[in-house]
Amino acid sequence: MEEHETAKPLVAVTNLREFFHDSVQTALRKQRVDVDDHTEHYVVNILTMFARSEELYESTPEGIRLKPLAHMLADASVASSPQQRDESLRRLGDVSLFMAGFFAQSFARKLIDIDYHIAMGGRAYGTLADNLRGSIRGQAFAAVFLELAQKFQRLVDVLNEVAEMAHTHTHKDILRLYEIWMKTGSPRAFAILQRLGVAPVLQGARKEH
Repeated sequence: MEEHETAKPLVAVTNLREFFHDSVQTALRKQRVDVDDHTEHYVVNILTMFARSEELYESTPEGIRLKPLAHMLADASVASSPQQRDESLRRLGDVSLFMAGFFAQSFARKLIDIDYHIAMGGRAYGTLADNLRGSIRGQAFAAVFLELAQKFQRLVDVLNEVAEMAHTHTHKDILRLYEIWMKTGSPRAFAILQRLGVAPVLQGARKEH
């Protein structure tokens, strides 16, 4: 017999930026993640920007689609100027954070999983922070990108929370949540598994009988 999920109530939103601002603040508190106000503002801007599909997807010879992360990294490596290089790194970090934060469950059926996005995005932000430290103008932004790099996985948890605030987890989620926890060490996935009655154990810590 097929299970039917209860329809979720629609929430009227008059200002998308305010909605994401309030949602991110709630998720940061719930996940106990502390970030600078400038970093929080940057994350809210990412969500507001990518809520418009034309900002997330790009025009390619194959049509309108999301450029693979490896291609974004290649763009940065062959950039004709430091400014273009840094812009490519910034977009790589932004897209990685957004995709890992909002589409973690969908990666289960794909070759490239959430840990790949976390690794690529964290490195992109870290490299960008190093690049920007070299100029007085860039130092203020460098601090934001450094914090994004250092707390990338925790911020993915925060965005998972924003995306799923109205979602009630069932036992159908257990396998995927366990997989996410094994690959990323996500405290959020660990906590949800515990609420579902599962005690996650690292494979390497299991004893042979």
